[in-house]
Amino acid sequence: MTEFIQTTFSTFYALIPVTIAQSLIMGFVVLGIMLPFRVLNFPDMTAEGAFPLGGCVATVLIVSGVNPWLAVAVAILAGFIAGCCTAYIHLRFRIHTLLAGILMTTMLYSINLRIMGRSNISLFGSDSILDVIPVADAGSPWNKIAIVGVLLAIAFFVMNYFFKTEKGTAMRAVGANPDMSEAQGINVWTATIIGIGIAGGFSAMAGALMVQSQGFGDINMGLGVLINGLAALMIGEAIIGNQTVFRQLLAPIVGALIYYQLISLCLAANMPPPDLKLATGLFVLFMLGLPSLRGGRKSGSAPGREAMRERPAA
Repeated sequence: MTEFIQTTFSTFYALIPVTIAQSLIMGFVVLGIMLPFRVLNFPDMTAEGAFPLGGCVATVLIVSGVNPWLAVAVAILAGFIAGCCTAYIHLRFRIHTLLAGILMTTMLYSINLRIMGRSNISLFGSDSILDVIPVADAGSPWNKIAIVGVLLAIAFFVMNYFFKTEKGTAMRAVGANPDMSEAQGINVWTATIIGIGIAGGFSAMAGALMVQSQGFGDINMGLGVLINGLAALMIGEAIIGNQTVFRQLLAPIVGALIYYQLISLCLAANMPPPDLKLATGLFVLFMLGLPSLRGGRKSGSAPGREAMRERPAA
């Protein structure tokens, strides 16, 4: 038993730099999930399609010889457009937000396949923005940590500033109460479309960075990214909280760092990779149901019991 614990923690320790690099990249996805869910009250699944969209666009452009920075910028624009389309489908056709996101993600699968031309493309030997700072040897995770850390910090402070401006406050107001916001003269359509577009841009940026980190682009790379992002968001909010704008923006980043370290620990403990999805789903279910369980314990009665007591006898 002691040998197993020592082996597990030695493996986990060796994987920490790689896991930190991956979690920082996925921090953009968690930000892209948090914005619709928490700020705009717009449950959305576009991240699962925008993430591979950004990866596919960046992969094709980089392989074609385009500067990787420009490729990332185009990928962000593509994700922004995808998010805007999801919001427009919801607003124009009055389709539920989740269904609008599912429709967009479904259509993006075919679009991604058209962009790539095949299911995956290798990027080994191509230029990458993750090696521009020679912190360590080429391909070292510390280079990725430095670059992605700086980009994530910039995104964090820009969004923190934006949400304190008039337009950012208006966007938050739309998420809190769209009817009252409209009565105050705020354009609900514009705020919603731009907000979901920004979220899509964050997810696509993560995809563009991930393909450069792993060395290939794949149209199936977005599978399960939404549930992983939700799990990370729950962890971050449980630790940091969401009482202020600063905390709400910091929670996804902290949550991503901790969540992927937990995944790394599970892998180091020889948990079969197919079981990780089950463990993640159960964890998210537990985090979502925890407030309800606490409320039930505090009340000391099951839901509906008081109503049954007050019901007059037949």
